[in-house]
Amino acid sequence: MKDIGGTFMLPMMFLTKLVAVVPEASITLPNRPVPAFDLNRYVGKWHEIAHLPTFFQRQCVDTISATYSKNPDGTIYVHNACRTDSGTMDDAEGVARRVEGEPGALKVRFVPEWLAWMPWVWADYWVVDLDRDYQWAVIGGPSRRYLWILSRTATMSRLRFNELVERARQRGYPVDKLIVAAPLL
Repeated sequence: MKDIGGTFMLPMMFLTKLVAVVPEASITLPNRPVPAFDLNRYVGKWHEIAHLPTFFQRQCVDTISATYSKNPDGTIYVHNACRTDSGTMDDAEGVARRVEGEPGALKVRFVPEWLAWMPWVWADYWVVDLDRDYQWAVIGGPSRRYLWILSRTATMSRLRFNELVERARQRGYPVDKLIVAAPLL
């Protein structure tokens, strides 16, 4: 690059400095399932820390959990539970299946098996962010209408929660609508 009397280099140096101070938070993350996912490490009990409002969770106030176990046919048994505002426990049972070629993508349904042939009963369940030790996970999908922040423990540090929320925001999720359902420490 040729310097013509310093007029070109000065603006370039300014732009280089400006780019260097742009915060990483302004970088947009892709909304995709994680590329590496070990179902054997994922099964077990997860506690919900927060979620975007959904019709099917409207009765849940806290003590929300999801437990996953492998079925003999290769599908995953799903058991969701929560405490309602009346103090009773509510639960739902479902099935999940893997999506071919997408390790972190599942399809889940909560309708009877005799309706499983209908494609619209299967919902996207994308693991979009995952701890390398499988201690927390963030679940979403292509529509960005659903989001769950899960933890192996019933609480989460506020610092970790804020990091996960910021990454979800960078993926385009409306995190300002999150409902926090568990204590943040």
